[in-house]
Amino acid sequence: MSLKVLLVEDDREIRTLMQSVLTVEGFEVVTAVSLSEARSLFANTAPDVVVLDLGLPDGDGATLLRELRRQGSVPVVVVSARDNEEQKIGLLDAGADDYLVKPFSVGELLARMRVALRHRGVALAPAQTVYELDNVHIDLEQRAVRLDGRPLHLTPTEFALLARLVRSAGRVVTHRQLLADVWGAEFTEHTHYLRIYMGALRGKLEADPAEPRFLLTEPGVGYRLVAD
Repeated sequence: MSLKVLLVEDDREIRTLMQSVLTVEGFEVVTAVSLSEARSLFANTAPDVVVLDLGLPDGDGATLLRELRRQGSVPVVVVSARDNEEQKIGLLDAGADDYLVKPFSVGELLARMRVALRHRGVALAPAQTVYELDNVHIDLEQRAVRLDGRPLHLTPTEFALLARLVRSAGRVVTHRQLLADVWGAEFTEHTHYLRIYMGALRGKLEADPAEPRFLLTEPGVGYRLVAD
């Protein structure tokens, strides 16, 4: 079962990027853009970890942190543009498991989340973030793909699909899992999406899309990216 993340972030661009990365990482992500929405989602979804911005439209994330600590010990990783040492110390003393200053790398956020979860007895192995085989180089943290040493442009959906396969390189990922992780749980029956986007990916990555070397089909089950 996937661990659930409550992502509280009002900046749309940052929220979308973080949600995409966490979903590809295998987390189930619910998002909130305000304190009131975060309170409701926390009560109704019981997340395993909270990633919390401080500057929210209806108040300060510090208020939510203190409320969560009164209710229990769910891991909370604070992310904020505020780089005030006194405030950092105050929030850590108030119960935050960690505090990251924006901008931060995706890899660092994931590492801090793993530490916070490990302190609660939940061990997560570091996920694969770089894939290299022959003339293909994929760096998930940098969101960069290179083919024959040259940058390769992918759409956001194409990248999300490829990234999900990189995370499980060498293993089959089912149609339903890919659809749920890339498009959302309500799309698990829309297998035509996969056919369209897998065809587009193969057209960009494979020398002969009709005879793929990297993006393999497991008939009736799903797809597999060959191990590096």
